[in-house]
Amino acid sequence: MSESISVTPERPPAAPREAARPPGRRRRTTYANVHRRREARTAYVFLAPWFVGLFLITVGPILASLYLSFTDYSLLEEAQWVGWDNYSKLFFEDTRFIQSLKVTTIYVVVSVPMQLAFALALALALDRGLRGLSFYRSIYYLPSLLGGSVAIAILWRKIFGTDGLVNAVLAIFDIEGPGWVSDPDTALGTLILLHVWTFGAPMVIFLAGLRQIPQSYYEAAAVDGATKLRQFRSITLPLLTPIIFFNLVLEVIKSFQSFTQSFIVSGGSGGPVDSTLFYTLYLYLKGFKSYEMGYAAAMAWVLLLLIAGLTGVNFLASKYWVFYGDTK
Repeated sequence: MSESISVTPERPPAAPREAARPPGRRRRTTYANVHRRREARTAYVFLAPWFVGLFLITVGPILASLYLSFTDYSLLEEAQWVGWDNYSKLFFEDTRFIQSLKVTTIYVVVSVPMQLAFALALALALDRGLRGLSFYRSIYYLPSLLGGSVAIAILWRKIFGTDGLVNAVLAIFDIEGPGWVSDPDTALGTLILLHVWTFGAPMVIFLAGLRQIPQSYYEAAAVDGATKLRQFRSITLPLLTPIIFFNLVLEVIKSFQSFTQSFIVSGGSGGPVDSTLFYTLYLYLKGFKSYEMGYAAAMAWVLLLLIAGLTGVNFLASKYWVFYGDTK
């Protein structure tokens, strides 16, 4: 008679138990967590004023202007929802809006490259180790500090007026100069010259970039027989492209936002014959002279989208002409 054999299944090995943390280590971990939470609360308390300012002064007005851009709103009456009418009127009915966009575009396209070229040329001259470099750098930077001020705009209007300094100099050579700021053919040109004159900020940035280029590059190029022009084209310009790109983006944004020069020189009208009607000046006239605040809000959002689009195009195009040190 066969005996029955019972087979007991094997049990899986028990997972090793984690060693219990010593009581002192648990206390230290708990204290560290409490300390981190306390530091986080302290940081939020100190950041609270910034968050309040962000939402009340920045985000809140931005969202309010977006809503107002779809309304017919003046400062004296309640806003009435009109949908896309403000934007439709901007592009298809308002000829002064098209003129302001045209004037501002010409101003930016002409003045920004001229200013950057002038700033780079002066930075190259100052980079040659002049004695008293800090003094010259401060003097040349001064116009950038004053260029957007009312006082400089008034001075510029006096210089290019009918009896101004420019015509006084021309009179020495028996040349009768026009009223530069009152002539529609030359009024915008005077504002372009004013913008070029405020070259200090990009010049200082260019000068800092030139100081970062190793001198050994120029020495090696000189040994190979490269001329100064060839050194500039093959060494200086390629290595400065990140600085040029940085200045270009900043100056394009700054130029589209120009207001004071046009307001003072034209007497707040954008004249003569709307030849100096900057975009921001026309926005101001619509919002605070005609009290069409909803229309002005729509203009502000068009300007925002325009600047954002141009900045995006600059960043996309930069990969074709901007060379960084780690580029292979």
